[in-house]
Amino acid sequence: MSTEDFAASPSELGTVLVTGGTGFVGSHSVARLMSEGYRTRVTVRESGQEAEVLAALHQAEVDPAGRLEFVVADLSADRGWVEAMDGVSHVLHHASPFPFTPPETEDEIILPARDGALRVISAARKTGVPRVVMTSSYAAVGYTLKPDNHYSEADWTDPDTEGLPAYHKSKVLAERAAWDYVHTHGDIELTVVNPTGIFGPQLGNRPSGSVGLVTRMLTGQMPVVPIMYFGVVDVRDVVDLHLRAMLHPKVAGERFLAVSGPSISLFDMAQILREHFPAAAALLPSAELTIEEVREAARTEPALRDAATLQGRIPVISNEKARSMLGWNPRDVNETILATADSQIRLGLTLPEGDSPAP
Repeated sequence: MSTEDFAASPSELGTVLVTGGTGFVGSHSVARLMSEGYRTRVTVRESGQEAEVLAALHQAEVDPAGRLEFVVADLSADRGWVEAMDGVSHVLHHASPFPFTPPETEDEIILPARDGALRVISAARKTGVPRVVMTSSYAAVGYTLKPDNHYSEADWTDPDTEGLPAYHKSKVLAERAAWDYVHTHGDIELTVVNPTGIFGPQLGNRPSGSVGLVTRMLTGQMPVVPIMYFGVVDVRDVVDLHLRAMLHPKVAGERFLAVSGPSISLFDMAQILREHFPAAAALLPSAELTIEEVREAARTEPALRDAATLQGRIPVISNEKARSMLGWNPRDVNETILATADSQIRLGLTLPEGDSPAP
């Protein structure tokens, strides 16, 4: 099943608004929409960021052909959002703050994520946009541990979970606020996509945290890794799921987990890279910390708190709902991890002699 099975042609569907168009998912969304012939409007936080989106499209070999426009709108301010929605038929809300270092206070992340989601949905409602498709995260689903380690769209992370990182809490509170708003007002639809760890080829100059993880492994910056299992999904499949959720007439009010298949560990990921890039084997992680070592290290190293929260458990994350309701068929995790590495090589990452991108 393709998105064409339940949609009119792009030219009949009006303008699609994409928030966060300079980000990892957002840049791929814009490229996909452009390649399929949609008229697309992209929000940027400040003037001048348009060049980043255009550079990503150039890298993707996509010609906007006069169908792309920009508007300045910041998640932290009301100004610009109603104007951004003028004439829009669909909204893909990807924008949300993602810190590469722990913030001084949780509110630095939580407030723009939660209030920004409400600004986007409220503006869409005021201008008559029928549905918003919002990017949430598996962080809003599976970070409160369950005895059986099985997770589906029915699960929610408790924001008061001990040790929960501020980013994870922001995703829970932002998604909860969005659902509360829609249930209260009742005259706008919401569909939410909850991706696991997003990997895949990078567009533009902003690597995501997950892409950076692969780069750090390949450059010898991670000689050991914490024991940590997580779901993987390709950014191109995340975008595909958003478009399916945008176009399907009967998925309002639904959440969809985006995961390619069984969870893998960081050490598993290193093994995938080792098999494909044997000359880089000496640079890749060669050992895995125990959960006891992770807990101790997390006391002083914020980057390990995520692994400490998960306690080395192997989550079983279902993608059955997306497959059955939307005909979604994600890529294999090996393909995704290798595509991540290959894109970094094409962007200038130098590996030991003998390793090169896959054809």
